[in-house]
Amino acid sequence: MFITPNLETVLPLLEKLNSTSKPAWGSLSAQGMIEHLTDTIALANGTSPFTKLLIPSDKVESMQRFLLSDKEMMRNVEVPFAPKERVLRNDELELAVDEFVDAWIQFEEHFEHHPGRTENHPFYGQLNYNQWIALHKKHITHHFKQFGLL
Repeated sequence: MFITPNLETVLPLLEKLNSTSKPAWGSLSAQGMIEHLTDTIALANGTSPFTKLLIPSDKVESMQRFLLSDKEMMRNVEVPFAPKERVLRNDELELAVDEFVDAWIQFEEHFEHHPGRTENHPFYGQLNYNQWIALHKKHITHHFKQFGLL
């Protein structure tokens, strides 16, 4: 089961988190997880500095097929654009949620104003809106399961 990636579905689940929520695996704090999700949305918005493709170009097609599959993301995968030890940029969890909401609205507006546009993901290559939605569906589900929200 994957979450439907929209604010109406995601926000009530985020409200269940607090600063003491612990993950079932990994080292992220609840706030760090939210900020990490926001960073991925920034990739989709074209506003992240991590735009370089980090996999061989001949692997992109299979990575993009994964996005449309029913397979879940693996646990405890380390990627260079998501540091294991996060420095939190918001003063509290609620501000991280606000930042997530703002980034999500920007994501929707970005593709509404540029419907045919693609943005690069370091592991999945150039993604259009529907491919980003597929990635957010898997990614948000992965981290919400990590924190027992699903």
